[in-house]
Amino acid sequence: MSQRGANSRWVGNTLLLEPAQLSGADINREGQTHREGVFGTMANGYTYEDYQDTAKWLLSHTEQRPQVAVICGSGLGGLVNRLTQAQTFDYSEIPNFPESTGTGKGKGGSFAEQQLLKLSDVLSFTSKVTFPVRVFRLLGVETLVVTNAAGGLNPNFEVGDIMLIRDHINLPGFSGENPLRGPNEERFGVRFPAMSDAYDRDMRQKAHSTWKQMGEQRELQEGTYVMLGGPNYETVAECRLLRNLGADAVGMSTVPEVIVARHCGLRVFGFSLITNKVIMDYESQGKANHEEVLEAGKQAAQKLERFVSLLMPSIPVPGHTS
Repeated sequence: MSQRGANSRWVGNTLLLEPAQLSGADINREGQTHREGVFGTMANGYTYEDYQDTAKWLLSHTEQRPQVAVICGSGLGGLVNRLTQAQTFDYSEIPNFPESTGTGKGKGGSFAEQQLLKLSDVLSFTSKVTFPVRVFRLLGVETLVVTNAAGGLNPNFEVGDIMLIRDHINLPGFSGENPLRGPNEERFGVRFPAMSDAYDRDMRQKAHSTWKQMGEQRELQEGTYVMLGGPNYETVAECRLLRNLGADAVGMSTVPEVIVARHCGLRVFGFSLITNKVIMDYESQGKANHEEVLEAGKQAAQKLERFVSLLMPSIPVPGHTS
């Protein structure tokens, strides 16, 4: 699948970063890369000054001041179409900003009048995704919304369901793969940040209220998201193990972004769009297919995009009541 270059778009106080291009073995369910070096400054070769330079460049090129950032998964970048007066930057224009090549359409990042910043299909599990998240913090962003395409482990889930993420399991972290490895930068956060409250409880409650107002036939699901390294899809045995661990949906992104966001003190909440039901039976003839995952995401994406758009006004911002 041919891809367009990535770009970033400002709309009011919102920044949206849309899908980057990826390549080869670095592609996962979200069309994202999952590799990260573990040496160098802050374990990724970037210094605090690099983050500052990028934030200063963005702030000098727009009058908008984003307070909410949204990271969109594969096929979920249509939220940008719901924004007005967008200001767009190509990733290649932004100092220090990561680029890559591969599958999954994307544009870049945008700032919008809803005090939102949107980053779609950006590289995951490495400095390449944690770099933008830390820049968000320096831009003044206070809330990060994450969305992804995921496989349904919970037998009650159906393709097209939306799962509100209550908690996550960082399975690569069990083997030491963590975006916070290496020297800690105290100006971003403490050495050992808590993750027991990673997903904001108040925003989850507001999400349920918003969902009821939409009048959807299927209920809003809620559960635990588990991240694997990918890029291959899960074996039957792995799916059974993950379900026994208490996971409801499985994917290959989101968790590193959330870890770094919480390290930075950002409020976080997120959603998984269930694009396929994982194979749990050895007698099944079905198997996961990336193109089918993307297609399922497209079919259900408008529902999630509308949901997130309706939820945005309830996000607390400075000087406003929630």
